[in-house]
Amino acid sequence: MLDVIKHWYRQRFSDPGAVALFLLLLFGFVVVYFMGHILAPFFAAVVIAYLLEWPVSRLERLGLGRGLAAGVVLLLFAVVMVLSLVSIVPSFLVQTANLAREVPAMINRTQEALLTLPEQYPELVDVTLVQSVLDDLRGRLLGSADAILSVSISSLTNAAVLLVYLILVSVLVFFMLKDKRHLLDGMSRFLPRNRELVSRVWLEMNGQIANYVRGKVIEILIVGVVSYVTFALLDLRYALLLAVLVGFSVLIPYIGAAAATVPVAMVGLFQWGFTPPFFYLMVAYGIIQALDGNVLVPILFSEAVNLHPIAIIVAVLVFGGLWGFWGVFFAIPLATLVKAVLNAWPQHEDAPANTNN
Repeated sequence: MLDVIKHWYRQRFSDPGAVALFLLLLFGFVVVYFMGHILAPFFAAVVIAYLLEWPVSRLERLGLGRGLAAGVVLLLFAVVMVLSLVSIVPSFLVQTANLAREVPAMINRTQEALLTLPEQYPELVDVTLVQSVLDDLRGRLLGSADAILSVSISSLTNAAVLLVYLILVSVLVFFMLKDKRHLLDGMSRFLPRNRELVSRVWLEMNGQIANYVRGKVIEILIVGVVSYVTFALLDLRYALLLAVLVGFSVLIPYIGAAAATVPVAMVGLFQWGFTPPFFYLMVAYGIIQALDGNVLVPILFSEAVNLHPIAIIVAVLVFGGLWGFWGVFFAIPLATLVKAVLNAWPQHEDAPANTNN
């Protein structure tokens, strides 16, 4: 057994670059796992910096200094975000509160409909089971509704903290963009000399993460806007709220689309029942999801779609369980990182025995 372990170690870790890469990955995992909640503003700043790097580099090519280009782009980004929030957030909060108030009525209508099933199909449906499911569903939904209605109170309490975080993230983003080269040079000083493998994986992942962040933001905007226009044309209630939900559901591949279907279908069902408008809604929603998965995602993530769907779902479950929201958001890049490391990891096979006589 000991010989097998030594043989495996010589194959995998005889290269000093492999050892350096392993230690670096281990250090990053430990830091993020134990300090992820503290570093959340830093992660947010990294995502925004990756998003804004493209326009900053374009302005720099046009002759602007790096600092001036970073300041202009960040200012324009802040203006767009403020205008978007001012125009969307009030309606979003109103629709959220209204939907939360209607949850009890929806539960009652669902209960009335489901309690008729034991009468119609006494051999297939148990009334006790239906009642227990309804009681559990009522408790969960009413608890969620109370949490939604009380969010305004807690948000007032946390307004000062949120303002501090917004200022902190803005400052971090500016210096990440302005001093990008100096920061990377400074980080390289802490790396070991044998870092050819680390540099190779970093160059590959840096480009992929930048493309992923930009592509994911574009996907959220396109899916959200198209969903809102579709819901508004169909005169669906809570169109903005549901469109925002559908837009952000793309953060979780496959699972998010399935989860977002439930509230869209429930609102449509309670608004129209099993009538033609409800089926029009579901067909239109299905077309949006199909175009997103089969057209938009391959265009935006041409490299990431090389991952098997099972690998993506496992990455969402594993990294989401480890690091919460940020693990889910970076599930595909992290899965790609694992794949890149496995592909780049050196393997030293033992020399074959000489068979010449």
